[in-house]
This record gives sequence, C-alpha cells and structure tokens, in this order.
Amino acid sequence: MITVSDVSLRFPDRQLYSDVNLKFTPGNCYGIIGANGAGKSTFLKILSGQLPPTTGQVTISPNERMTSLKQDHYAFEECKVLDTVIQGHEKLYQVMQAKDALYAKPDFNDEDGIKVAELEGEFAEMDGWNAEAEAAQLLQELGIDETMQQQKMSELTENQKVKVLLGQALFGKPDILLLDEPTNGLDAPTIQWLENFLLNFPNTVIVVSHDRHFLNTVCTHMCDVDFGKIQLFVGNYDFWLQSSQLAAQLKSQANAKKEDQIKELQEFIARFSANASKSKQATSRKKQLDKITLEDIKPSSRQYPFIKFVAAREIGSDLLRVDNISKTIAGVKILDKITFTLKPGEKTALISRSDVATTTLMQILAGELTPDTGSVTWGVTTTRAYLPRDSSTEFAADLTILDWLRQFAAKEESDNTFLRGFLGRMLFSGDEVLKKLAMLSGGEKVRCLLAKIMLSQANVLLLDDPTNHLDLESITALNDALVDFNGALIFTSHDYEFIQTIADHIVEVSAKGVVERFATHYDEFLAHEDIQKQVAALY
Repeated sequence: MITVSDVSLRFPDRQLYSDVNLKFTPGNCYGIIGANGAGKSTFLKILSGQLPPTTGQVTISPNERMTSLKQDHYAFEECKVLDTVIQGHEKLYQVMQAKDALYAKPDFNDEDGIKVAELEGEFAEMDGWNAEAEAAQLLQELGIDETMQQQKMSELTENQKVKVLLGQALFGKPDILLLDEPTNGLDAPTIQWLENFLLNFPNTVIVVSHDRHFLNTVCTHMCDVDFGKIQLFVGNYDFWLQSSQLAAQLKSQANAKKEDQIKELQEFIARFSANASKSKQATSRKKQLDKITLEDIKPSSRQYPFIKFVAAREIGSDLLRVDNISKTIAGVKILDKITFTLKPGEKTALISRSDVATTTLMQILAGELTPDTGSVTWGVTTTRAYLPRDSSTEFAADLTILDWLRQFAAKEESDNTFLRGFLGRMLFSGDEVLKKLAMLSGGEKVRCLLAKIMLSQANVLLLDDPTNHLDLESITALNDALVDFNGALIFTSHDYEFIQTIADHIVEVSAKGVVERFATHYDEFLAHEDIQKQVAALY
C-alpha cells in the first residue's frame, strides 16, 4: 500500500498541487488523468521517490517492492536483454552480481565462502533460481524470442527496447507497479497481452495513459489531477468522464430537488453498470459504484478544442491506387510489394508492428519520400493535407503561432481577428497566440498542425499517429471530428478506441506485403482467425 499524506508541490512560478491525501491499495489499478501540464508524470516521480514533494510525505508498507517503467530507452545499451529484465528486481540482481564476483575470485577463501553462503540464502529467499526462467518467459510473451534475449540492448529496435523495459518493470511480481504511458510504442497484440496481465495482477498498479480503451479495461479507479488537487474516484475512465459531465449538469440545476438529483445519479450508475456488465472489472467495481453519493462526483475544469474538418469539394470516383511499392532504407527492407486500392469516403487505418513501416508508407503517400519501385496514383479531384509523425521541420521558423498560421490562411481569413478567434477555439487564448514556435510543447504543436489542416479544407487527410502528445480531451475532440468528416482519411495509430470508432478499412503493413480487411471494425479484424493467421505470416 502507498499512503500520500499532505503532499504539495511548488515550482518557482506556480504551485502544481496541494494538500494531496490518498491511499493506493492492493488489488486495484489507478489511472492518473489530467490535462497536459497538470503534473501526472510528475506525481509518479513523487510516488517513486525520484522527486521530493515540497511538503508532506509518501510512505510504503514495510518490505514492499516498487518498480517503475523506465523512460530512457538507451539506459541499458551495453546490457544483455535478459539481464536488463532481471535488473527490474534491483536487490536480486545485486545479490546475483555479488555472488558471481565472489565465485570468480582466483583466491577464494573461507571468508568469501561465508559471504557466499549468506548471499545464496538471500538469493533463494527471493526465488533467484527461477529468475532467468521467469525473465525469459516474460520476454517470450512480449514477443522477444530466445535469440534476442542474449543480445545487447543496443542491437534491438526502438519498439523491442520498449517491450524489454516493460518486462523489466513487470518482472518479479512487484508489490507496487508504476507505469508511465506503458502502451506507447507497443503493437496491438502486446497491448492486449498487457491488459490481460494487469487484469490478473494481484497487487497495486498506478498508471498514466492517454489510451482510453486501456484505461477503461484495466482501471478500477481514476486519480484526477485538476483544480490544483488530486482526487480519487471509483470507476474507469468512461465512468469518470460521464459522471463529471453529470455533476456539471446537476450543478447547473441549482433549483432541482435533492431527491431528484439523487434519483438521476442512481439511474446513471444503474445504466453504466448495465453497459459495463461484460467488463472483466465490472463485478468488483459494481459494489463500489453503488455506494457513490452526490458528493462523490465532481465537475471537471477540462477544456476541449473545437475541431471540425470541412472538405471544400467532394472526391470524384477515384481516391488512391498503390501499386507494388517497395522501399529499403540503410540496407534494411522496410516495405516490399505493397499494393492496395482505396475508395472515396473510406477511412483507412494503416497498422503494423513496425512504426517505421507505417511512417515510411505515409511519407510516400504524402509525396515526402520516393519509393524504390512501384507507384502511387491519387484521384484527380483529391486535395491532401498531411500531419507527419515528426513535425520538427514544420516549426523551425522564428515565428509566433499567429504569424505561422497566417501563412496557411486564405486572404479573407488572414486578419488578426479571424486567426485569434480560430486559435482560441484550439485553446490558444489571449497572448498565447504570440508564443514563439520554439517554445511549444508536443501537444501544442499537434493542435497547431490540426488548425493548419482545418484551414486547408482538404478532402483527404493523411495523419501519422495524430494522438501522440495530445491529452485525453484533445484526443476525444479529434476522434469525434474524424468520425464526422465527410472526406477520405488515411491514418496510423496505436490507440484502440481511436481506430475502432473511426476506421472502416484496415490495412496491416509489413516488409513482406499487406493484409487488408474492408468494411470492418478494428475489434473484428483482431478477432478474425484467418486474417490473424495472414498477419502472423507477415512477421
């Protein structure tokens, strides 16, 4: 158990939160949510001891072991993959190292023998004899096979390193598990595996994530960072979101009778419990939900950007033909013989176990990269807007947000009044529009690019991982806007709900070709046995 007592955190220019008092108990999974910059990851650092609070303290039950997902993907470059995972249990790894060092001594003496005996006792108590087998099994389940397990971390791809570091955090059954954006960089099968792992994990889990499906699947509680406070709520993300909206609605009905408000809350909880009845977490949550009172639900201060894409013209009879595309980069085959056809109005998700494959294909479709072989043929009536995964070149100029956006506006839209209003709807209010591009956060850059795309009125949108860097509110607004968009869409994403609610055409991309599925939802694509056999053959 973790107890947070009277914690506050103040920086020179502002106070992040104050008077935080919480308890995190075993058997529960807590999702930390809040707007970008609210201090979600910072709170994890306070819990892990990496960052001392300004006031208060964090205490952990005696003899409990805490692990966290490391964010530095290059911290273990010289270590073997298997050893990197075992280092997740620091004490066990230290004992292993000390034991091996003593056995390796050429002048091993009686004193060394006594010390080794003590270390062997500690090693056995921590189930050290099964450590390598457990780490190997964990890696295997994460998709890191035996041949890779003996390699150095420096030899792995970025996505493989992410999986190893996840294995490191999960290794050895920690009592408390802290996960900061654990689904970032993971393919769909691995995310599904992680969800199942956490659903069956008996100890305490605290997670920061922008993946709504993940939060809904694994979380028993939401820990909301808002109004300079951190408050705990029973239920998953959808329950928190809908109950906060209900709280705002009830607050606006100041004259309503208390009994009527209580009845409305009870009806809401009953509806939500019924809808969630198939969830693996629903049974354990239902008893807690039934105890919720009016005082337990709070309105949120969250703001949603206004995102709406309008195509200036309809697409004719042809959208896109990709014929026999291949691409090799630095001697590595990234794409090979990629062929598919997209029709007007389709919303296509390009998915892969390799982000390099999908990004390379998106760059080719956008005309940013030339394929080694093959061709891309766009319909003559298409106009395209592209949001790249790496947008650094877009923001290299020494400009303010206002002047940057002015470059992409039509003459009648280029005056300050229109642009300020337009940017205000994208949550850049007042003098924030005069902020220099170099000072923008990742989320602010994505909102700027979305504003640029809205101004373009293109009828085809090419979006490469557009939810990256966005907070949950911006993701929701973008999700809704793309569902409503009446043009064509081609996008990449790791966000299950984003793909599930938008895409009606799935294309799995690899260095060995593609697997397509038309007129389908993402969950059907993942559950289709024959399709998944074809997907497995690509890798």
